[in-house]
Amino acid sequence: MKQKPIIEKPNLHPRNQHRLGYDFRELTAACPELQQFVADNKYNPEAGETIDFSNPKAVKALNKALLKANYNIQNWDIPENYLCPPIPGRVDYIHYIADLLASNNNGIIPEGENVQVLDIGIGANCIYPMLGNSVYGWSFVGTEIDEKALQNCKKIIESNPKLIDFISLQLQTESRFIFKNIITPEDRFSLTICNPPFHNSQEEATKAASRKVNNLENTRTTKPVLNFGGQNGELWCEGGELGFITQMIFESAKYPMQCLWFTTLVSKKENLSSLYKTLNKVNVVEIKTIDMAQGQKSSRILAWTFQTKTQQKIWKF
Repeated sequence: MKQKPIIEKPNLHPRNQHRLGYDFRELTAACPELQQFVADNKYNPEAGETIDFSNPKAVKALNKALLKANYNIQNWDIPENYLCPPIPGRVDYIHYIADLLASNNNGIIPEGENVQVLDIGIGANCIYPMLGNSVYGWSFVGTEIDEKALQNCKKIIESNPKLIDFISLQLQTESRFIFKNIITPEDRFSLTICNPPFHNSQEEATKAASRKVNNLENTRTTKPVLNFGGQNGELWCEGGELGFITQMIFESAKYPMQCLWFTTLVSKKENLSSLYKTLNKVNVVEIKTIDMAQGQKSSRILAWTFQTKTQQKIWKF
């Protein structure tokens, strides 16, 4: 097999180690089960080795290999039909919010367990806490409405003892709330993060999955396999992305001093204008929008704080 040549992906964050693509020799050495899915790119022989990204088993094996080889996560798995996250894009979020914290810390990225991060909707994959702890040593609280997903996160953490002291889990018992029942008066989170459900319904999510798979290079199918999976709370909710984030903003106003920066991914650019209006309604002090891109997909992080510059400067990491 021909090793894939190094082609830089400049859209990824400068610190993202996946900017240079995948080294399949290194990855298959770390995770031999990936080998069965690796082949020369028959559509573009000069591109070297690749996998079939429309095959969910191949995508999951790639994730296992990346987590082992690059992030020292030795044991990771997810139940069938749960969201299998693309790691380069997920770690981009982590790097960009690290830069956000650096803006409050004399340009220095704060590292270590004193940086407390609240992950809203951790899913079954536990991806953001694993990456954030591996790269920066941060501590996380992961919340979820799906008890089965939380149980899988618990299994992942217990299977990787180095994570046990840094990641805690909390079930959100009232699905209509986001921060209520989770944030206490004593909490001091440096950040909240969230990858919200994008769609209004299962039907909309399925149509989007069809487009996603058909957009993969040289893949055309009328019955797409959901290569990245996803359950109800992961992919869709009433009101979709706009409704979910709007609720998040209104709730965040009740905890202005418990968190330095509230952040969330926003997939649909057209939702931003409405979200800015909502943020102004709750009198946030500062709003930042951070653009991200991975391949053909563009996204952004929306961040807001209720704390003044003076209050931000004295924040303890």
